[in-house]
This record gives sequence, structure tokens and C-alpha cells, in this order.
Amino acid sequence: MDTDVCVAGGGPAGLVLALLLARRDIRVTVLEKHADFLRDFRGDTVHPSTLDVLDELGLGDRVRELPHRRVAGLQVTFADGTYQMVDFSRLEVAHPYLTFLPQWDFLELIAREASTHPPFTLLRSHEVVDLVREDGEVRGVVARGPEGPVEVRARLTVAADGRHSTVREKLGLTPLEFGAPMDVLWFRVSRRPGDGEGLDMYVGAGRLLLAIDRGEYWQIAYLIPKGDHDRVVAAGLDAFRESVARLFPPLVDRVEEIGDWEDVKVLTVQLDRLRRWHVPGALLIGDAAHAMSPVGGVGINLAVQDAVATARLLAGPLLARQLDDGALARVQARRAFPTAGTQLMQRFMQRALLGRILSADRPVTAPLPVKLLARVPALQKLPARLVGVGLRPEHVGPRAPSSSWLARRSVVRGARRRH
Repeated sequence: MDTDVCVAGGGPAGLVLALLLARRDIRVTVLEKHADFLRDFRGDTVHPSTLDVLDELGLGDRVRELPHRRVAGLQVTFADGTYQMVDFSRLEVAHPYLTFLPQWDFLELIAREASTHPPFTLLRSHEVVDLVREDGEVRGVVARGPEGPVEVRARLTVAADGRHSTVREKLGLTPLEFGAPMDVLWFRVSRRPGDGEGLDMYVGAGRLLLAIDRGEYWQIAYLIPKGDHDRVVAAGLDAFRESVARLFPPLVDRVEEIGDWEDVKVLTVQLDRLRRWHVPGALLIGDAAHAMSPVGGVGINLAVQDAVATARLLAGPLLARQLDDGALARVQARRAFPTAGTQLMQRFMQRALLGRILSADRPVTAPLPVKLLARVPALQKLPARLVGVGLRPEHVGPRAPSSSWLARRSVVRGARRRH
């Protein structure tokens, strides 16, 4: 198979990039190793910057029709009380909130939209296993499909195949590791109307629990010290249930829903970044180029921003058949600052807050910065902007604010004045 661009990986970065290129009449083939996108506990925090991109693609209304929950803030409960830390409603943006949207619904929507453009091809159940090389350049991939090997030749190969990227491995690229003090246990417990709603964090001695309101259930992220999973399992499921109930008391009569350890998925947290995101004929974006910590839920959004910048910077050279290593370098130059800056913020939070919590052997009280954010609500706009908008938001193209956006902005400003 011959194409202009071969994308390894049908995640947020790969599919958004493919859609944008196909809209420009650039032939693009995406290889996704699974038959569908239905895998639980994938990142599903969609930020204002990504919602802007979806609006620019004309998909905003269709996204809002999908099952989702909106959250405008984050509060954290320490031993000495509950403190509001982040308030997205203070942002003067079109979408002053986070949206929790199942990633499989998001990906199916993007794939369906891309399929309306003839240059787009999605090969499901095709796992990339090797690269095609000629004269020192990458010229495509070899994949293993349901009917045997498939070779896809392309002028550009884009690795969007995640933090365990096969393309990155075959290129021999090794990321710079920053480390993380925690791993995450993911599970779900039913939710009742009296539980409250939103996004809440609960801090205990050596443990931290994040409860995400998903409507009918709570999606729980239970943070443990790095490498502590075997010890947690050895202590037994009853001890784990008791710890969950102690951190989040409303669940005391529901923790039995955690039937066995199969109900608890482990996320081994990585935080790393490639020094060089490209080689002749190939570019790496998203988690393949920079694995993000779950702090701030920025993973999907950084991946989408990478895709938007890549399409904008490379569509012209691809159409003119003038793609070279300099063009690929411009993508990294554009995205290196927001990536490194966001990771620096994550590393600071890991050291200053999460590391302290996970190493504690007694109840943890709120540190001074958290108390300051709670006492001066206007300051909560800063972390909201860093997380929700980011350091360098990308746009599909020139954008004129819609009337609905202007109306929402007027409402926000009016509410500020009344407040």
C-alpha cells in the first residue's frame, strides 16, 4: 500500500492528525493494533484547549451529544479541612470547564468524521512490527494484520503509538527519564445522587484518592508510592477496600463492589521526553515523544495539540512534495516549549505535594500554597489556565469567535462584575 502519510497508532494524536491531513486532500493511512477503541481507564479528561479545536473542526455540537460530565473545579480534602484549589469557571474562554468524555467515544467520533474524507484509511487490527527503510530514511512500516503481513510505504511515517512506541524502539530512540513518585490504581464504584458531584481529591497518610464523577459511577484513581503495587496486593483486598472507604467515607457501603484484583487496573506512571522527535522520514508525537504524568490530566490534550501543530506545519510541504528534515524539526521546535514547561509543572507537583503525601506516615495537613489558593479565589485562575489552556494552545486555522462564544464570554464577564 502506498500513501503520503502513515500514522502508527489510532489514539487522539494519530486520529486527529489523520483527520486534519485528510481534510487537506493528503492521503493518510492509520494503523491501529486493536479491533476497536473499547479499553477501560484510558485518559478521558478533555480540556478547554481541546474543546476549542473540536469546535474549529465543526465537531463541537456532536461532542456535546456524547455522554460526558463537566467539572468546573477541583477541591482537596486534607486532615485539617477541604480546600478549593482550581476554578476553571474563572477562565474567559469558550469552555470554562473540564469535560470527562470516554476516550473510545471521542476516538470513534474522530474516526467517523475522518472516514468522510476519501484520502483517509483506517486499518484496524493492524499492529506495526517494523519499519521500511531506504537510503537511510524511513519509508513506511510493516504491520501484522488479520490476513498476514502488510507493508505501507509513505513519504512520512508518524509515530503516535503511545509511551511503549514500537516505532520509537525500532528507531533506537531513548527518552530522557524524569521519574515519578507514584503509580495509580484505577477502578470504579457505583455513584448515588447523595454522594455529591464533580472532581474531588482525598489525602491520607501515604495515600491519595481522586474521585471523578462519571454520572452512574465514580471512577477512582488511587495513588500509591512507586513500585508499591505488590505490597498493596499482598496486604489483601479487604485492607485495600478499608483504605478506600477511609479516604472516601461515602463509599463505605460500596467498596465490596471491588470484587477482586481484576477490577483494579495498574497504571505505571512515566514521565519522559525524547531529545529528538524526528529522523529522516519519521516524526514522533504525543506519548511516543513525551510520556506525561497523570498530574493535571494533560495527556490527551498535549497529544491533540501536537497533532494540530503537525498538520499545520507539514501540510504545505507534503502538498508541495518538499518535505524534509527541516520541516520535521519545526514541529519539535513548536511543541518543545509547552511540553517541557508542562512536564516541569508536573515534576514540581510530584516533588512538592505528591511525594510528600505518599511518603507520610501520619495525617497530612494542607501546605501553605494550597491554603493561599483557597483563601484568595482569584488565584485559582492561574492553575486553571496552566492546566486547561496550556502554555501554547494550537488552533486549526484562523478563527473568528462565534456568536455563542461571544455570548458565553459576556455572561462570564457579567457574572464577574456582579460578584
